[in-house]
Amino acid sequence: MREPRGDLCSRYVKIFIVVSCYWIISIATVFVNKTLLSSGSVSLEAPLFITWFQCVVSFSICFTLSKTGGIPGIFNFPNGSPWKLEVVRKVIPLSIMFTLMIATNNLCLKYVGVAFYYIGRSLTTVFNVLFSWLLLRQTTSIRCVLCCAAIIFGFYLGVDQESLLGSFSLVGTMYGVIGSLMLSLYSIFTKKVLPSVNQEVWLLSYYNNAYSIILFLPLILINGELGVLLDYKNFHSKYFWMQMLIGGVCGFAIGFVTSLQIKVTSPLTHNISGTAKACAQTVLATQWYSETKNALWWTSNLIVLGSSAMYARFKQIEMEEKSRKPVPEEKRSLV
Repeated sequence: MREPRGDLCSRYVKIFIVVSCYWIISIATVFVNKTLLSSGSVSLEAPLFITWFQCVVSFSICFTLSKTGGIPGIFNFPNGSPWKLEVVRKVIPLSIMFTLMIATNNLCLKYVGVAFYYIGRSLTTVFNVLFSWLLLRQTTSIRCVLCCAAIIFGFYLGVDQESLLGSFSLVGTMYGVIGSLMLSLYSIFTKKVLPSVNQEVWLLSYYNNAYSIILFLPLILINGELGVLLDYKNFHSKYFWMQMLIGGVCGFAIGFVTSLQIKVTSPLTHNISGTAKACAQTVLATQWYSETKNALWWTSNLIVLGSSAMYARFKQIEMEEKSRKPVPEEKRSLV
């Protein structure tokens, strides 16, 4: 049966609002984090501690909402506790991916500019195809594989041009690649974990941040940030803590809208939306920081964006063709 026109329209409006919120909050979060990680007014060489503090703020917001039941008249916060053994067992693998994803994202952002951040993390679609084959044994059409090859070429061209411009960071680019890998895994496994929390995005955000607070502690020690924190002189500054709180609120918001976008769309749509958002973010960054890029640098961005869009379209066509194929009698559900 066809979906009623009114329901279909309201569904598209909902998706548009969610995607728009994701774009706005995600772009704002990137610029805020870049200020925290690289600004002379902060000057705290401890990116994992900054990320950990954002998780603490996010967890505090979720904990408060869980105790109050939400905001009266606006929404109800679902009941749940992150400290139940059954919940820990089901959610902790996703929380590890979440922790590594936001850690590598901020580490990448510390070493590269906001404009190059898009190229540095452009391999998510390629990792999606790879993990779909390795984990799910799902094959990919030749045309989709060619799109992935074009994305890799665009990534290589962007790295090459960034190097020629003298602003290339190998460490930052490596963190970007790892961030793309973790984002791909996180997107795939979010759909699997959501049923364990009754499809409640709020609970998933609550649990992820609760576990990340613990998971970040050994990472902070391994990264050698304890000595940096002990020597830091601006902990008494109100301006410093105001910036940290703003970053924490943004961290909470981006974690929620990311899960919400995956829920109302799909992991593939989320990744494509993230790629398109990053393109707009790149244009804004070059204007904001008054950066001048050459034609080949912009070409690399267009190659990645165009290839990602073509990949999404090809996958959409393949899914529609698959849905129209009749299911064999022996494979139909008895129910």
